[in-house]
Amino acid sequence: MILDALKSKWLNNYKTAPEQLNKMARVKGVISAFNVNIDAVIKINGAMIEKIIAAHSLDQNQILEDGKKRISLKEDAIRGIIHCFKSGIAEEWLIRDKEMFFWLNENIGYDKMQMGGQGGIVANAMAVCGVDPVYVHCASLPKDQAKQFLNLPNLVTVDEDGKIAQAYTIERKADLPLIHWIIEFNAGDSVTIAGKQFTCPKANRFIATYDPLNFKLYIDETFAEKMAAEEVNHEYIILSGYQILTEYNDEGTSGIDRVDASKKIIQSWYHEGKNSILHLEVASTQDKTIRKYLLDNIAKNIDSVGFNERELIDILEVIDQHELAGICNKNTNSKNLFKGMLKIFEYLNCSRMQLHMFGLYITLQRKGFKISPVQNRNGMQLAAVIAAAKAGTGAIDSADILLWAKDREVSEVGLNELNSLAEYVATEFGENNLIEEGIFANDEIEIVAVPTIIIDKPLTLVGMGDTISSISLVGAR
Repeated sequence: MILDALKSKWLNNYKTAPEQLNKMARVKGVISAFNVNIDAVIKINGAMIEKIIAAHSLDQNQILEDGKKRISLKEDAIRGIIHCFKSGIAEEWLIRDKEMFFWLNENIGYDKMQMGGQGGIVANAMAVCGVDPVYVHCASLPKDQAKQFLNLPNLVTVDEDGKIAQAYTIERKADLPLIHWIIEFNAGDSVTIAGKQFTCPKANRFIATYDPLNFKLYIDETFAEKMAAEEVNHEYIILSGYQILTEYNDEGTSGIDRVDASKKIIQSWYHEGKNSILHLEVASTQDKTIRKYLLDNIAKNIDSVGFNERELIDILEVIDQHELAGICNKNTNSKNLFKGMLKIFEYLNCSRMQLHMFGLYITLQRKGFKISPVQNRNGMQLAAVIAAAKAGTGAIDSADILLWAKDREVSEVGLNELNSLAEYVATEFGENNLIEEGIFANDEIEIVAVPTIIIDKPLTLVGMGDTISSISLVGAR
């Protein structure tokens, strides 16, 4: 089939998106847990850095030294900025001292605050799509954090008195803001320190994070108890936040112990009486011990898993598929990534998994899973429309924006990747019509693949994967 005819075919497939969005309002409850934080974004320049150094009489030689990638002193904060600025790279350093948090807040500040953390991003996406109610876990909920939630009555959590209330209206006064400073800088800008001039070669960002609760996967006991109550209904539980755990942190806390603690809580929410679908958003888990433990102790015991290209490769590395991981890393295309999905599918023995890659979403599931292939395709198409709206408008904070991209054609990139996938599936499993219908099934598995809408100049890509995974799943009705 020629390209224009294929685009027309998929435009027709995508016509289900408005009805799928309407169906999301019928969903009886989603729990989004665990990580919610504030992203404080600021654009800085060399002159601002020099002004801060002078105002606080900072040791300029110390700023230029190599050292541990953490922030304990004022000089460390500037050292991290300069480290990324002069090389045009992105890194995240942790703030260990509360006093440094207050200093950064006063002297770096921010241009804007926005929702951070997969748990918060998913909760906002679910709520604006009409899911009622959306229960969101918050390790900390001061006023500044509460205002990052959409002002919607269906988006709720626990207040100071342990009661379920609208998240946007809550102020837990004793809670400290958990802030990830995203300090952005532009290519071509220059800064002079200790008589040396540095010019930034590439626009990028330095992230300074004060988040002592999420970094040890703190779970609010009151929220956990509320979600286990018989009167609390939920059809889906979407998990995230494990990626920031380490085997041992500076306090000696064990990341494995925190995974185990969360597992007991999840089991209290997820049982036969509730009949929920349990989904894990893998995210980029840097600690390999935690990554492997998470796969073996959470992902093997749930219904659905979501990841992007990089996260798929990371998983292959810890399940002893090093050669395939290297192939996927070198040639990151649908054929190689699908080979990786098959290996992960075999290893985890879960019911459903989804990959969101550039231009194409792929769902692989067991034959007879409670969400049919057509429902999956419809949910994935809705996710593609809403993700394009987020990229094109900068935010999906009101219902009238959600279908902004519904009449746009799918990308050629996505169609090319779909064609490659179809050819591989034909050689391994038999003839198929993935290229036109996006669905293949045999006696054991079901494959659903959807070419996506690509926005050439996106206003944001923050939280895109979380938005895609959650809407693909919950929108599959």
